[in-house]
Amino acid sequence: MNRAELADFLRRSRARLEPSAVGLAAGARRRTPGLRREEVAQLAGMSVDYYTRLEQSRGPRPSRQMLTALARGLHLTDDERDHLFHLTGEEPPRREAASTHVRPGLLLILDRLDDTPGQVMTDCGEVLAQNAMSRALVGDALSRPPRERNLIRRFFLDPAARALLPPEDLPEHARSHVASLRAVAAARPDDPEPAALVAELRASSEEFARLWEEHAVSLRHRATKRFQHPVVGLLELDCEVLLSHEHHQLLIIHTARHATESHDRLQLLRVIGTQDMTPTAP
Repeated sequence: MNRAELADFLRRSRARLEPSAVGLAAGARRRTPGLRREEVAQLAGMSVDYYTRLEQSRGPRPSRQMLTALARGLHLTDDERDHLFHLTGEEPPRREAASTHVRPGLLLILDRLDDTPGQVMTDCGEVLAQNAMSRALVGDALSRPPRERNLIRRFFLDPAARALLPPEDLPEHARSHVASLRAVAAARPDDPEPAALVAELRASSEEFARLWEEHAVSLRHRATKRFQHPVVGLLELDCEVLLSHEHHQLLIIHTARHATESHDRLQLLRVIGTQDMTPTAP
């Protein structure tokens, strides 16, 4: 526990919070900006002496319940609340469930990748946005019904979803999907979305159920993937994964190494990308 840093953070957080922001009257003229110590203690439901000792770097280590009360009383943002927990050596509370709202700035980046396939998806596998090159490479996921926009569900339940992958690569893709979903489900035990997806796939896919029992855990990382495209042929692409922790979203970008057949084929795909490349079911 870093008592000095904790004390400084509490003092500065208190100083920048106006009484009106927490429903208190300004009252008599204040000698210093922000709230008084007794006001913070009242808002957090603790004694003035206890809070004072925290600000003076001589208090005991606060409990998680006390830290939550302090964060609420001081109107801390999620990032500030996490920092408060870290200063005391505690793991911050889990964030909210995955959001399906993609930030405008992220969409702008996606649209500017005019020669590189890119898409935004939740950590549970639901595709939220694609650029033109991604649609040309793997099809338009957003044109499908909502339940068919999840890559993990489609991989295990829809044979057509595997048509763009070389058969010898399918076992590794399956293990990666299961290991990633297990990590997400464990990280968000109170979120019904990953739990429901796991339950559905265990009941509907023997392959998923078998791999689930292996208890492999791995988040999505940089990798090299191969795509058997129906028009331009085999593409070997480097997959970069950028994670937005706040929204539990992934920006996935596929690039081809220069001076390779895959690079030439990706450029060809860019030219003919306006055509419908969605594979049909066998």
